[in-house]
Amino acid sequence: MSTQAPERPKAQQPELPAADRARLEQAVSLPRARFLMGLPVAVIVLIWSFNGAQFNFAKLGEGAVNMGEFLSRLFPPDFSKFGKIVELLIETFQMAVVGTVLGAMLSLIVAFAASSNISPRWLYYPARWIMNVIRSVPDLVFALMFVSAVGLGPFAGILAMTLGSIGSIGKVFAEAMESVDRGPMVAMQAVGASKRQVIQYGVLPQAAPLLVSYTLLLFEGNVRGATILGLVGAGGIGLELTTAMRMYDYGHLSAIIICIIVLVTAIDQGSALIRKKIT
Repeated sequence: MSTQAPERPKAQQPELPAADRARLEQAVSLPRARFLMGLPVAVIVLIWSFNGAQFNFAKLGEGAVNMGEFLSRLFPPDFSKFGKIVELLIETFQMAVVGTVLGAMLSLIVAFAASSNISPRWLYYPARWIMNVIRSVPDLVFALMFVSAVGLGPFAGILAMTLGSIGSIGKVFAEAMESVDRGPMVAMQAVGASKRQVIQYGVLPQAAPLLVSYTLLLFEGNVRGATILGLVGAGGIGLELTTAMRMYDYGHLSAIIICIIVLVTAIDQGSALIRKKIT
């Protein structure tokens, strides 16, 4: 018994426009010569990068024994200082909340200036340049700078996260605004709407789901980043993590890592739920 579907008569086949037919045919066409020429170049660059970075699979295999020994020292975890871990995790969480809110607000302001469909050229290029400069500096450097300015503690970490957010999430905000449909904007400009009205009613309603989603992503990153900033004394649980490593207190170190994983997982699940609700 044949399982093939009966062939549709030619007279009943839908007529495709020429542009759609060309697009469908292009999807199954063989790679173009430009792609075939670029592939060897990409392979050469990849090999060059592996050699330059001294990536060595043999050395990785030799070090696997040491890695296994280090991981074995982490068990069993020691939760005798669980109260202190929770207290520092709460401080880390609070740092991330404040840093994310301030960073998102400032990033939104900078993003208006860095959006090519909103901002004039004389403002667009300086805003992009400022974000590039900020993004090129690691958050750890910002943390060291603010620790020297305002002293040890979470305040320095919050300032570092806020400034670092402008470079990272500001660029994403600007690109989200640039990707909105220009139809409503053109229609509003045609009836004499002001720049503020175009942004308020034409840009923000379309970009809002992406902006909220990226802000949640920034929050997740800031929670993880706050644990790193603590390494230089900028508050959070990072300092406790460093101290446990220096004191070879592997049980305590393991307990800290487990608690951080639980916190990040909970935030990830909560963020996913919120993103699902708004999209």
